[in-house]
Amino acid sequence: MSTSEFDSYVPPEFTGPRKKRRGGRDLSRDGAGERAAARRTDWLTGRGRGRGEQPVVPEPEFTSYYGHGVVKPVPWKHEIPAYLFLGGVAAGSGLLAAGALATGNDPLRRSARFTAMVGAGLSGVALIADLGRPERFLNMMRTFKVTSPMSMGTWIFSGFSAFAGLSTACELVRVLEERDLSALLGAPAAAELEAVLDDLRPVLRPVDAVAAAGLAVSAAPLAAYTAVLLSDTATPLWFESRRHLPFVFVSSAALASGGVQMALVPVGAAAPARRLALLGVVGDLVAVHRLEEHLEAEGVLGPLHSGNPGRMMRAAKALVVAGGVGALLARRSRTAGVLGGVALAAASALTRFAVVEGGQESARDPRWTVEPQRRRLEERRAGGPVGDSITT
Repeated sequence: MSTSEFDSYVPPEFTGPRKKRRGGRDLSRDGAGERAAARRTDWLTGRGRGRGEQPVVPEPEFTSYYGHGVVKPVPWKHEIPAYLFLGGVAAGSGLLAAGALATGNDPLRRSARFTAMVGAGLSGVALIADLGRPERFLNMMRTFKVTSPMSMGTWIFSGFSAFAGLSTACELVRVLEERDLSALLGAPAAAELEAVLDDLRPVLRPVDAVAAAGLAVSAAPLAAYTAVLLSDTATPLWFESRRHLPFVFVSSAALASGGVQMALVPVGAAAPARRLALLGVVGDLVAVHRLEEHLEAEGVLGPLHSGNPGRMMRAAKALVVAGGVGALLARRSRTAGVLGGVALAAASALTRFAVVEGGQESARDPRWTVEPQRRRLEERRAGGPVGDSITT
């Protein structure tokens, strides 16, 4: 390196005026200012000194935990959202079936009972497909623990399925009584079947009422317990939704089951289904809005409004409104009832899929776990010390 190149790295000398101080030392004003500023700042961080303890390292930016997320996403696929959706349809249909039996609405009673049985059966198939082996579902019934949403949900689902099965058996007896068995089976077989039916009628009548009451009682818990099951986890989106998600799922189940019966039942018999669907539409719009407001305040709304979950939520809202309009027009048009019912069922399914996928996305990104915790910690600190000196 040449001398000229080396001189370029040497800082310039101070050539300004110097002030004579006591003791015979000449110091520049700038040099004194720098030393005074150094006394007012921390030697390690360069931050200004103040009262109290100051941090000695910069605030870290948390992006991962050794390359991994803080919360492990649940390994669920499409079976679980389908299980949630079908369970909601079965729950609302069971409630409609019980009301139809009490009011003598035969077309709605029959359709709702079969829908409840099919929905519960397919929901169980989806759950077992996710578990991998059927015996795992039976193992969940080995205990009865009130504080466990999984345990209580297993018993609620099993009880509802049992009542749905009894109701379906009673309805099948009615169907056989209305058919010409001789033309279907022949005279000898028809006579034997009619004898069996005669023996079953005294037993099935009280069973029919008990099964309907069981469906009515277990419908709401079946529709809501899955939301409690999701909320009882460390997944950020689901945990922060614990106060509002049950209302979303119950409203979604109401509009879905009402929509399915609007599409299956003639206009004259579908009035209770239309009312339930409209009630579900209003409840869903309000519950989802309250949920999104709460998640935004907690800082966890991003996973539900971005990517594939965001697209599904926007589509679900549009279908809810379209289905509600169809329910209003279905009083005079069967076509409007069918289209509106399909739209409401699709909206309910999209809502369940969006919530499940949004929760998985919130677990993959550590910021949705860390940022709400930091915010709550700062709020507690702003409120003053709480507890003893060690915990504080």
